Formats: sequence, structure tokens, C-alpha cells
Amino acid sequence: MGGFLAPVAGFGVTFATMFRKVATQEYPEVKRPTAKRFHGRHQLNRYADGLEKCIGCELCAWACPADAIYVEAADNFDGSRFSPGDRYGRVYQINYLRCIFCGLCIEACPTRALTMTNEYELADDNRTSLIYEKHQLLVPSTSEQLTPPFPMAQGRSDRDYYRNLVTGPTQEQQDYVEARDSDSDSAETPASTETEVPR
Repeated sequence: MGGFLAPVAGFGVTFATMFRKVATQEYPEVKRPTAKRFHGRHQLNRYADGLEKCIGCELCAWACPADAIYVEAADNFDGSRFSPGDRYGRVYQINYLRCIFCGLCIEACPTRALTMTNEYELADDNRTSLIYEKHQLLVPSTSEQLTPPFPMAQGRSDRDYYRNLVTGPTQEQQDYVEARDSDSDSAETPASTETEVPR
């Protein structure tokens, strides 16, 4: 009798779940929320005034076990800078064909410039599209932030930025950016000249 009931007992789990409602996720119409610390697409962050947090130290590239990150640094200049440090990341690339989303690059970053978002939809039919450039990774400036290059907040050092003592752009920074943008607009607009139309 026991030998007869053994196969029935083995199918017990199957019979128990046959008549339950199937929990199918209707993706992509319905997306399941990810965990708060989910390792998704990377992003490069900014400070409160708009300067970039990346200082081009390349520690993230050294920490990456898949060799998926490429960083090329350049020097900042007084009065016109992209980050509070001496250098900034002029070129920043992440190859998502190689990235294993381990998060070691996040742990290596000394300024918290590189973090990971909850975005996981990275599929593409083109290999070159999966090599993300800096303009794709950098967080866009908000309405309260300015667009670099511009000088650091007056009376502040790079350590003040790292300690989050800079809470927003100063009036001097705003004046500098307005003057910079007005100069670039005037340089791009050529003087209008009248030309004779041949008859």
C-alpha cells in the first residue's frame, strides 16, 4: 500500500498548485518595483551648486574586476572649473557589455560621485549604444543648480564641498555663469550684413 501512495505523495506539490491563480507579471506594462539597494545603471552626481563630484581619480576603473570603466582626467583652472578638486573626469565611459553590476566601483569612489540607480532596462540591439558616455551618466542640472564650468563658492574649499557645507550656488557664481552665457551668445550671433541680390 505504501508503494502505491508514494508516487501520489510525490505529485502532492504539483496537485496543490494546479488550481491556484498564476502570479504572472505583465512586463513591460506592469513593472515590479526593485529593492531600495538594487544595483542598476550608474549615474554621476553633482554638488548642490552644480559642480561635478567626479575628480577623475580613476579609482572606480582600478576597482572594476571586469575592466568596464574608462576615465580620462583633465585639470581644473582657477575661476573656471568643473569640480571642486584639482582635476575632473573629462572622459567617463562605462561598457555595459562587460559590467557585472557588482558595485565595487561605488565602494571605491572617495567623493560619492558614482552611484547606482534602480534602472535595469539596458537592452539594445547595437553594441556601441551600450557603451555609455559621460553626458549619458551625468545627472542633469536642476533649476537650482548651475551648469559648469564656473568657480567654486567664494570662501569655500574642496573639503567644504565634500562635507556638504555648500548648499547651493552663490550670487557670485550666478553672476559668472550669466556673464559667460551672454558672452557666448554674442559670439555665436554674427553681425547682419546686407548683400546685393544679382539681377
